[in-house]
Amino acid sequence: MEPLSAEEGRILLVVARERIASALEQRDPVYPEPTPALLRRGGAFVTLRIVEGGRTSLRGCIGHIEAHDELVETVRSVAYSSAFQDYRFQPLTAAEYPHVSIEISVLSPLEEITDPSLVQPGTHGLYLKSAYRSGLLLPQVATEYGWNREEFLAHTCRKAGLPPTAWRAAGTTLYIFTAQIFEESN
Repeated sequence: MEPLSAEEGRILLVVARERIASALEQRDPVYPEPTPALLRRGGAFVTLRIVEGGRTSLRGCIGHIEAHDELVETVRSVAYSSAFQDYRFQPLTAAEYPHVSIEISVLSPLEEITDPSLVQPGTHGLYLKSAYRSGLLLPQVATEYGWNREEFLAHTCRKAGLPPTAWRAAGTTLYIFTAQIFEESN
């Protein structure tokens, strides 16, 4: 899969912002024309943060791991979900909107691994499955918190609601992926 250009990343950021703004303003969205690369199937996450008074806090993060829709449609869908359907937060309000910063992570396909030493914090994201539980952390999370490999694996287990050493257990499946990240400048 070819990397997206900076311009294609800018288009995705405009699409995400327009999807949220149009919902808040109760109007039909007006999107920029997508490039052919944005029409390929792709998985993506949209992360929203509130930037106010020199502080930044998470406001929503939802995504699709697998490529079921065109990338531009995936971004539209998960931007809306991040703003209004992340169960950890109340729906985004018009008062909060001017303080929102958007980050989009375009995901590579998942690669199942059997050797946890292959995990490179800051390069790889992690997706872990065990029975009916799963957890995912994007590559940039390990960097943000300064986690080493074992800490990253442990936190991915916790995200799945599992004990921190569950990544070592039989029946646990590990996947790695990379992400191309586009973010608004503040």
